[in-house]
Amino acid sequence: MSTRADRLVELLAGAAADAILVTNPVNVRYLTGFTGSSAIALIGPDIRVFATDFRYVEQAAKELDASFDRVGPSQDRLEAIADALPAGDTRLGFEEAHLSVREHARLRERLPDRIELDGLHGLVENLRAIKAPEEVAAIRAAAELADEAFARIISHGLVGHRERELAIALEFEMRRLGADRPSFEPIVATGPHGALPHARPRDVEITSGELVVIDWGAQLGGYCSDCTRTLAAGSVNGHGAEIHQLVLDAQIKGVQAIAAGAAGREVDAVARHVIDSRGHGERFGHGLGHGVGLEVHEDPRLAQRSDAVLEPGNVVTVEPGVYLPGELGVRIEDLVVVTGSGREILSGLAKELTVID
Repeated sequence: MSTRADRLVELLAGAAADAILVTNPVNVRYLTGFTGSSAIALIGPDIRVFATDFRYVEQAAKELDASFDRVGPSQDRLEAIADALPAGDTRLGFEEAHLSVREHARLRERLPDRIELDGLHGLVENLRAIKAPEEVAAIRAAAELADEAFARIISHGLVGHRERELAIALEFEMRRLGADRPSFEPIVATGPHGALPHARPRDVEITSGELVVIDWGAQLGGYCSDCTRTLAAGSVNGHGAEIHQLVLDAQIKGVQAIAAGAAGREVDAVARHVIDSRGHGERFGHGLGHGVGLEVHEDPRLAQRSDAVLEPGNVVTVEPGVYLPGELGVRIEDLVVVTGSGREILSGLAKELTVID
């Protein structure tokens, strides 16, 4: 963990900050090892300070990286951190996306005038975007668990089951296999409901002849997976099969475009061109993919306006979709690791259109 903090200090120099106050719980976990929900950390060239409250004292003693000094416990973590700041004029960075206006005002009240506050954006997130081998292994394990849960659930069939029933069963199976929790609430959407990219499962029965979009993921050891498959319930009509093949063609091209040095917008364009060229470009309205790690949505982004350049260690989704309101939706998604020589797909399930009774 200390090496992560060391790398963050290197980034601080480029941001002209002397130290940074980390308040995002996910970033605190990444830098310190602490998995609780209430803590902050102060990091600089010669300072590693961690503060939590009474509820997490024992947990912090077990989990906290040895390079950090604990202060408190304190009911006012900001005050405890302020007291730990070094003497002299200091430019203190803070995570502007994760410190509320109220918290900023409280922090300003507790700091001497010699401390200048500077909002910083994305420093820790940039570090998190490049996964170490052990992080890739953790994501792979989460993906394998999620694949197994999916295979077990669909072995019981689709027709006659309700969307919500399958979503609950999928979550239960992931937990039963050892997941911390699902990465997000599973999506099960049948027929026209599948045209909603983030559909919520309903108490609606799946009938034969419908396409069923299932989007799910497991969190294991803190790391997330994310996968989507579109299946045919009982039978499939020609139009549904045609749209599925279109999305599959785009998805395969998108995966093939994943490589170190490729820009996010370039990868997006490869897959998007396949769908555009067959007349359904307007029905693919979201980005091609996103990073996955401690959170299910991270950097880098694969999207039309993304300037992110892929690097070895990035783990991203590739998930094109076509959504026809009132008719159907199709999305196919894999988790892909960027490697020095290309890519590795972590999702192990078949992508071809499969009919499940």
